[in-house]
Amino acid sequence: MPLNLYNTLTRHKELFKPIKDNQVGMYVCGVTVYDLCHIGHARAMVVFDAIYRYLRYKGYEVKYVRNYTDVDDKIIARAQKEGLSYQEVAERYIDEFNSDMQALKTLKPQVEPRVTHHIPEIIEIIGKLVAKGYAYEVEGNVFYSVSKFSVYGKLSGKNITELMAGARIEVDERKENPMDFALWKASKPDEPAWDSPWGKGRPGWHIECSVMSMKYLGENFDLHGGGMDLIFPHHENEIAQSEAATGKPFVNYWLHNGFININQEKMSKSLGNILTIKQLLNQYHAEIIRCFLLSRHYRSPIDFTLGHLAESKKIMSNLYLSLKNIQEWTAEKKPGRGFKEEDFSGEEARIYHAIFGLKDRFLKAMDNDFNTAQALGYIIQISKMINSHLEKLGPEKEPGEKLLFLLHRAREGLLDTAQVLGILQEKPENYFLLVETEAYEDLSAFIAAVENNDICGLKERLDPEWLKSQVKEREKARKNNDWNKADKIRAELKEKGLLLEDTPKGTRIRIKKDPNIIEVN
Repeated sequence: MPLNLYNTLTRHKELFKPIKDNQVGMYVCGVTVYDLCHIGHARAMVVFDAIYRYLRYKGYEVKYVRNYTDVDDKIIARAQKEGLSYQEVAERYIDEFNSDMQALKTLKPQVEPRVTHHIPEIIEIIGKLVAKGYAYEVEGNVFYSVSKFSVYGKLSGKNITELMAGARIEVDERKENPMDFALWKASKPDEPAWDSPWGKGRPGWHIECSVMSMKYLGENFDLHGGGMDLIFPHHENEIAQSEAATGKPFVNYWLHNGFININQEKMSKSLGNILTIKQLLNQYHAEIIRCFLLSRHYRSPIDFTLGHLAESKKIMSNLYLSLKNIQEWTAEKKPGRGFKEEDFSGEEARIYHAIFGLKDRFLKAMDNDFNTAQALGYIIQISKMINSHLEKLGPEKEPGEKLLFLLHRAREGLLDTAQVLGILQEKPENYFLLVETEAYEDLSAFIAAVENNDICGLKERLDPEWLKSQVKEREKARKNNDWNKADKIRAELKEKGLLLEDTPKGTRIRIKKDPNIIEVN
């Protein structure tokens, strides 16, 4: 199936055609390493991780490059405040970033360049821009002259006059034009500096990504990604300086992910609602966070609330429950022989159709501008069908060859597609051990544990005799196919923090953890 993606540069959805057949060069702006990363960073990194995974899933050989900005005003300020070198600050937060990314199960890019390792290449490109008349030197600083680049503003869709009106521009009388930006900054006392033809100094922010992306991917490459906040001025400036230096188109497709709001407010330090990745990971499984971040289209804004995260937790628990159910129903049983759709009827025919159509629907969703929300929906649909069907059959039912065939194919389909989103990567038992408390295989063992150990404070608020009667009533309702009554009893128990799971061995009781609370001002 052809891949179509929305190109910020043209503001249209386009057919993706890589420069080289089956090879993709992809650059994503990384982080400035002066502080812990927040959920906004997490969204960008998880979104482009899913895009990277999908391109590889489709058979492309992908060279993925993501940089570190390891020298910058903010890093220097932090170092001076803490009495450290800028290198010590950068190393600390590179390690923290890598820890966060590993915990979020993002795949490592092939190349992770640092600014300070590419100073000679940066100086060389700046020299070219000066020689071509696109840049000028003032008192050891080098500025890019935006008026010399006739199509400046083509990414953001604005002309220079509009950009000047809408931008907060730092006043600098040394500039020929307020919109001009620094390629090289003259050194100040007690700041890191490198020798250059214009004196000691260090790179400006924008030039670094042009240099590092072109070094590893070439002067013209396929994909460049980042958050929407980078469209202007960062990516606009990347285009201007890169294309002026080489005379070639810089990037063919620009992708930008939407913002994250916190309880419908923009996330910002001034509002005190910055939520770090570590805060989230301390209370939520990484796949719950990934599920939340990928449950909206990557270009759309997404609102962080505890309710939305709780919904993602429910989705992931149900997905893992389907894997656990399949595992238990097919334990030590060989898959049935190859059946065709006409061999099935009723609910199993619908399940067959859904399972064998999953990959095509998943591909169609992802080929439509990486629509992870829709792709996730198809995975959830299969999971719900499997869980519902097995629950109606009841634990006493012995699976026949047709059902075994469906269950094995369902597991294969779920794992195959979910890997693209970076979910269902755990063994079900490990996931539930991390997310929920211990499960009990029979009622008497559970009641004994409550009475002897007061699990989760249940002893004071749970009548053992009432629980026994509820479980028996539900079993009776299930045998009589009274699903409404069975579901009502299950819902009542869930409100008290108990989850009932029907398995081939009987009804399992699982205790829900108390809802996690993350305080956000």
